[in-house]
This record gives sequence, C-alpha cells and structure tokens, in this order.
Amino acid sequence: MATAVTTDTLRGLAGVRAANGCAISIYLDLDPSATPTIPDVQTKFNAVLSEAEKAAEAHSGRGRECRLAVRDDIARIRDWWSDEFDHHGSRGVAVFAASAEGFFHAVPLPDGTGDSVHVGPSLHLAPLAGALDRDGSLVAVVGRERGTIYRLEGGRLQEVADEYEEQPGQHDQGGWSQGRYQRHIENLVQQHLKSIGGALDEHARAGGLRMVVVGPLELRGEFESELSNEARAAIVGWASAEAHAGPSELLDVVRPLLDEARARADRHALVRFEELHGRGERSATGWKQVLDAASDARVDVLLVEEGAQARAWECPQCGRASADGGDCPLDGTKLEERDDAVDLALHQVLANGGSIVRVGAGALGDAKGIGALLRY
Repeated sequence: MATAVTTDTLRGLAGVRAANGCAISIYLDLDPSATPTIPDVQTKFNAVLSEAEKAAEAHSGRGRECRLAVRDDIARIRDWWSDEFDHHGSRGVAVFAASAEGFFHAVPLPDGTGDSVHVGPSLHLAPLAGALDRDGSLVAVVGRERGTIYRLEGGRLQEVADEYEEQPGQHDQGGWSQGRYQRHIENLVQQHLKSIGGALDEHARAGGLRMVVVGPLELRGEFESELSNEARAAIVGWASAEAHAGPSELLDVVRPLLDEARARADRHALVRFEELHGRGERSATGWKQVLDAASDARVDVLLVEEGAQARAWECPQCGRASADGGDCPLDGTKLEERDDAVDLALHQVLANGGSIVRVGAGALGDAKGIGALLRY
C-alpha cells in the first residue's frame, strides 16, 4: 500500500549521509499503463537495478569499500522486492539504502515519479519532494453520535480514532420532564463532542496540520469550542456528507477543500516572497544566494519552480552546497560537482527545519527558478 510523503518523511531522509559516499536512491514508476503485467514490472525492476550497478561502477574511484557497500545494498533491495514489497495500491516506489550506515527505507507511492538511480553521499530526494501532497491531513466526521477521525495516507483515508457514542432516544425518557430530559441529552452530546475534540488535539499538537470537519453546521460552534487553539487553527473547511459515507466517499467530499487550502498556503508563501524581495528584506534569489543561505541554515521556506535545474557543488566532508566550484569555505575540502542543485538545496533546507513550496514555471520572475524566505 502507498504511504504518506510528508515533510517529516523528507526531513528524516535528508539526515542520512553515507560516510563512504555511496548511498543508493532508486525510483521506479509502476503505472499500469506502462507496466500492465507482472512480467513487465519485473523486467523494469531488473533494468533499474542494472542501472544501479553501473552507477556504482562509476563511483569506483571511491574504493573497494564503496563497491562492496553498493553490492550489499542491491542484494538487500532484491530481497525486499521478492519477500516484502506489496505493490497493491502503489503506482511508484522509492527505495533508499546505505549499508555502511545500516540504513534501508522503502516508500510505496500513490503516483509514479519516473525511473531513476542515484549513487552519492546523500539520498536523492528531489523526485520524492515532488510527491508531497495532502497526505497527513485529518478528516473529522462529527455528529451527535458519530465521531470518526481519519488521516490521509497514501492517497487514502485511514481511520485513526472512533469516538462513536450512541445517544438515548425518545423511548428512554421514562419519568423525566421534557425540559430536564432535553438538557440531559444536550449534556451528553456536549461530552461526546468534547471526547472528539480531545482525540483531535492529540493529533494536532505537532502543528502545521490541515483538517476538514464533516458534519452539520449547527454543531460547528459547540464543536470548535471544545478544541485547542492548535486544532481550531488547523481547520481549513467544513463539509457535509451522507450519514453513512465511507472513507472513499468522504475523500471525494474533502479533496477540493484540501486542494484549495494547499494552493492558498502556496500563494501566501509566494506573495510573501514577492513582498520581501521587493523591499530587499529576508529573501534570497538565484542559485548562489539560495544555496549559501540554505547551507547557513537561514532558509525558512524554499520556493522551487517546476522544471528548475542547475549544476552545483558539494563539500564531501560537511555537505555544504555551493553554486561555485573550488574549496569549501568551512574546511578547505575540494568541492565535488553535482548535477542536481535542487536536491542539494532540499537537503540543506529540510535538515535545518525549513519547508518546501513548489510553484509554477516563471512564478519567481528573474530568480532563475529558485528563491527563499529567510529566517534572518
């Protein structure tokens, strides 16, 4: 099953660095329109691994240790493919391995990112960053009895909590007066909403969350009053659905709201960048400025245009990125050329707690495809 690609996922991968300079990153597109049968998929997998072996040979200058590490990684990937990988529901997969560090991680994807192989000191993340989606968002289905919480993972809603609580009906009134009984029901509903709110607060503490609430609008005021400030701020919209709607039907209802929220956040980042850049404040444009700022941990938000490409250099010792060759300004090590400056920028920004925003081609004007909002 496909899994979520979140900023936290990327941040964890960005922290992996192979001391021997030979970590493997493999991307495999499993779109059934291109690989309709199991033999087709197996043929593609074998071809990609053959490419990985050739890439390892290209790094033979790093020595016998590197070649042996890559050989072990490829064997581990083959075993995982044969014994562990269930490609049901996945249209792509990213596999990362660095045996020298004891690291192996596979990410089944809801959409393909093309076929590619990379061998280097760090994991190649640019294709995976493009897969960042609505994943990680919450959907809360709220009613007088129902209280189900879903998390969007791998393009599907997965239930994470169920606070269902049956409320008494008219036949349970007994000898109570109508007024007292109605107040009793209202108190039970309030307690029910409070339970849902508590469950949501547990998931909202990390911050940066987006949430859609599905339920009757007449409960909105009562429900939001039971939420923490963090959970209330995470709500990007309210929606209505059939009483017995399942996860797939709910996703159809909330998807437009999540798309709109993401687009709104991206537009806000772009507008903020334009404002600061226009005033010459806390912004960087172009590869030199952005890579220097990213390496100094000054980038808060990295903005990358679709299709942006450039070559850059990296220090094999400390990982500092540069738009120029020569020696590392920190430790004097000779910088090594890399063919993907976007990937270098992503590593630096993610490793230092920043976030990524993808924008359309030309959106950054004369910034040459890359810009940044700076912390200072």
